[in-house]
Amino acid sequence: MIEELIKKASAKSAKSTSKASSVVISSRLRLARNLRDCPFPNRADITQKREILSNIEAVLNHTSCMKKGNFFKMEELSSLERKVLVERHWISRELSEMEEGSAVSISSDQLCSVMINEEDHLRIQFIKNGFNLNALWKTVNDFDDLLEDKLPYAFSRKFGYLTACPTNLGTGLRASVMMHLPGLSISDNIEKVIRASNQLGLAVRGLFGEGSDASGHIYQISNQQTLGESEKDILDRLAGVLKNIIEHELNGRIKYYENNKEKLIDMISRSYGILQSAHLIDSDEAMNHLSFIRMAIDLGVLPEEFRRLIDFLFIEIQPGHIQYPDSNISFELRDIKRAQILRNNFKKLPSLNFDK
Repeated sequence: MIEELIKKASAKSAKSTSKASSVVISSRLRLARNLRDCPFPNRADITQKREILSNIEAVLNHTSCMKKGNFFKMEELSSLERKVLVERHWISRELSEMEEGSAVSISSDQLCSVMINEEDHLRIQFIKNGFNLNALWKTVNDFDDLLEDKLPYAFSRKFGYLTACPTNLGTGLRASVMMHLPGLSISDNIEKVIRASNQLGLAVRGLFGEGSDASGHIYQISNQQTLGESEKDILDRLAGVLKNIIEHELNGRIKYYENNKEKLIDMISRSYGILQSAHLIDSDEAMNHLSFIRMAIDLGVLPEEFRRLIDFLFIEIQPGHIQYPDSNISFELRDIKRAQILRNNFKKLPSLNFDK
């Protein structure tokens, strides 16, 4: 059911020429919204959820970026298809576990997804490559205004936008940035960053959000507070902290390279050799090796033009993508297929050049 969408998304990612940052992989903004006079999804019965879904779908079908996109009801998707959508960050793990009355709408350019009847009636999110919080906010805000003209949002003058979870009250805005932090990780400084971020009201999570591991030294950092702050305040505060983390990460890489040059060269070389020749590899091992290849690009050991390929592979080697569309593929065959994909793509890379 989602095969054509995945083919288009993979082709788009593989051909992408957008500039990627050495530290920030992507930025995401998400708004939580609910409809006035309707019970929240966890309190609504199936008839109410279906009616809410139908009303939201009708509005989305008349917006320019969504009407030519894709609309999937959760009960019509297999568990594997849901897993692939989670790996693409189009839906949350929570939505993937829901059945009747829940759905997702994905825009034609795949930058926007709207989750319907997850924890809230609407979870509107936009994702773009790089560090794009302020530019992304204008896009999100314009789209939200468009929906608010057609849908009666639940809003309180005292509390702002009303949400199922009190932590989302107010603006309902969650801003997050996906960061590649190998310098802080291998120098054992990442825990300090996590503690400092938590003290500043930010959450630090793994690649797929809460409860996930930071495979490939990839972390998601987001705001936790939405009540009592404007959208500008939230974005400015998050951006300020992220700029400090970026500075610490870049300094950490330089310091580690200066103090452990041969060790780092060895880790990069081993990763390059394994990804180029392995015939059996699981996703965690592959992610960690890809992290060192991305770091090699940062150090000028490999050309910058291959950064997008590595970011592309971070998604393409995930378990769901390797399995799809064959849900019965064995674990061993999945690891064999992953290794084959990596070998084929690493043929495109030149030899490592440590003389620069």
